[in-house]
Amino acid sequence: MQSKGFKTQYLLVLSLVLGFFSSSVFAKTLNVYTYDSFVSDWGPGPKLKAAFEAQCHCDLNFIAVEDGVSILNRVRIEGKKSKADVLLGLDNGLIEEARRLGLVQAHGLKTDQIKAELEWQDRDFMPFDYGYFAFIYDSRKITAPAQSLDELIQSDAQIIYQDPRTSTPGQGLMTWINAVYGESAAESWQQLSKHTVTVTKGWWEAYSMFLEGGSDYVLSYTTSPAYHAIVEGHEYYKAALFAEGHVAQVEVAAIAANSAQVELAQQFVAFLISPEAQRIIPTTNWMLPVIDGVDLPAAFDQLIKPQQIGFSNEEISAQRKQWLQQWRQAASH
Repeated sequence: MQSKGFKTQYLLVLSLVLGFFSSSVFAKTLNVYTYDSFVSDWGPGPKLKAAFEAQCHCDLNFIAVEDGVSILNRVRIEGKKSKADVLLGLDNGLIEEARRLGLVQAHGLKTDQIKAELEWQDRDFMPFDYGYFAFIYDSRKITAPAQSLDELIQSDAQIIYQDPRTSTPGQGLMTWINAVYGESAAESWQQLSKHTVTVTKGWWEAYSMFLEGGSDYVLSYTTSPAYHAIVEGHEYYKAALFAEGHVAQVEVAAIAANSAQVELAQQFVAFLISPEAQRIIPTTNWMLPVIDGVDLPAAFDQLIKPQQIGFSNEEISAQRKQWLQQWRQAASH
């Protein structure tokens, strides 16, 4: 009896020790730098974390900042001390900048499953969703919305948008204004500043202020109304369709240059374009899937379908510094 009891206790202790080591010592941690709305309770982060951890037997650790530009700025400042394994939430406007700064490394994955319309062949960055920038309004309040970017800028409608130095939507607006106005962009910024309520660091802060009645329009995405229709059950938030066209955003993931978990990072990037992950993203991050065959709720069929305008990734990278300087000078007047 005593021998049997000792054996039972020994096996119990051994199982506890092995369990501790398997969960604490042998479990790998993947650090993913992303933006704050991605990891919110209603964002895709929690569901993606649960799904990926179930297959990788690792710890997926999201580290969030305000927005996509903030991700790039943080990794650039941290340099070789950065703990990032994956950068999640940069976009096509930041790709060349991140590559030039040496912040990423090749993902080594095939891109042939990406939608043909995206024409994606980049060896360093993998898209995980996409959409178009748009100004959102409440149709109960605005019955005759602006039908062009110029009409909106020349109006006296109260507007909230995001800082292009810290936010990918803010950078999208900067691209948009330069695409529409060219050499007259500075004058357009000055005109817009006359009826801008505030410029926020990130998307979530701006959109929250708008929903609280802080402005007539807020810079967001053509897909934002789908959230309100599906989650809240109402359809009075609309995206204004502009005659000049809209700038597209492709959000991407990349393996950090100094990652200590390259294989695990590669596994996560591949997971992001899997059918399982792509089914999660549209109704949590409220963007469009990058692979075919993902069934979307009917509310997505009601979204505006804009004409795309803008610049190549290389052109944005070449002009970004000048555009930022132009915005700072014009918006301060």
